[in-house]
Amino acid sequence: MRKILNYLFEHKTLTRAEAGEVLTNIAGGKYSEPEIAAFITVYLMRSITVDELAGFRDALLNLCLKVDLSDFDTIDVCGTGGDGKDTFNISTITTFVLAGAGACVAKHGNYGVSSGCGSSNILEYFGYKFSADANKLKREMEKTRVCFLHAPLFNPAMKNVAPVRKALKIKTFYNMLGPMVNPSMPQKQFVGVFSLELARLYSYLYQQSGKKFIIIHSLDGYDEISLTDDVKIIFNGAEQISSPEALGFKHINPENLQGGKTIEESAQIFRNILEGKGTEAQQMVVVANSAAALHCYFPEKDMHECIYMAQDSIKSGNALKAFKNLIEMQA
Repeated sequence: MRKILNYLFEHKTLTRAEAGEVLTNIAGGKYSEPEIAAFITVYLMRSITVDELAGFRDALLNLCLKVDLSDFDTIDVCGTGGDGKDTFNISTITTFVLAGAGACVAKHGNYGVSSGCGSSNILEYFGYKFSADANKLKREMEKTRVCFLHAPLFNPAMKNVAPVRKALKIKTFYNMLGPMVNPSMPQKQFVGVFSLELARLYSYLYQQSGKKFIIIHSLDGYDEISLTDDVKIIFNGAEQISSPEALGFKHINPENLQGGKTIEESAQIFRNILEGKGTEAQQMVVVANSAAALHCYFPEKDMHECIYMAQDSIKSGNALKAFKNLIEMQA
């Protein structure tokens, strides 16, 4: 690792193969935690290249415990995190709104690192049992249209670096990788990113992958459609910038998106929204993100139709039903 660090400290970059080798070695426990921390820090001081990001992704996908959900037409709904905004769990709620609207979601997630409460924290709080058992995941998908893939169970590289990420408590290139290394390899992806630069990198890599995808980044820094500012939307390579009003929503204030200070508070917000008891701002943001994800899943439907589908999923109780059914299956 010393040789690699000295090389990088000279402002040089890794090839795709070299980047993949480093991540493979991290997974194999070949580096100490201080060495891993030093390596991660390089990418806090300079931008990651396309080759480096691709190499890191390749290594994680090669090493992960894959699960075959090809019998289902799945989408992942996942943000990179790392935007520092500490919002409520928008993508996790969106997962169940999509399921209530007829989409199958293979949600990839983890405990909160750069935020206080991640998707794994929420689902674990309600009693979801993390598992890499393909049969369990398929049964959940059949009954609820949702299954949850807790990242550390499927990818040793992400698990081994967890103590370092937890100690740093800041966004790292692992935030960039999370949405790209879903072990079920869904062919549809709705992903929010924390910067325009990362949106461009993602667009390039996703176009090569052949997936149907939508990438979003709100221009004031959110890794979701925040409705606090205009949002950059990249849909299968085509780009546009839309205001909240152009998408059919009101402009809202950032404080309306704050998550809970504890996992218990975050879980209550999560439950309230699924029960249709969220604030107007919370409901609008969930519907906006759910509608965009539904447009990725059902590209033949326009955004107006998808907004209606998302609203109906909540109002009808179908989103809440999908969530309750998933939790009841854990008994």
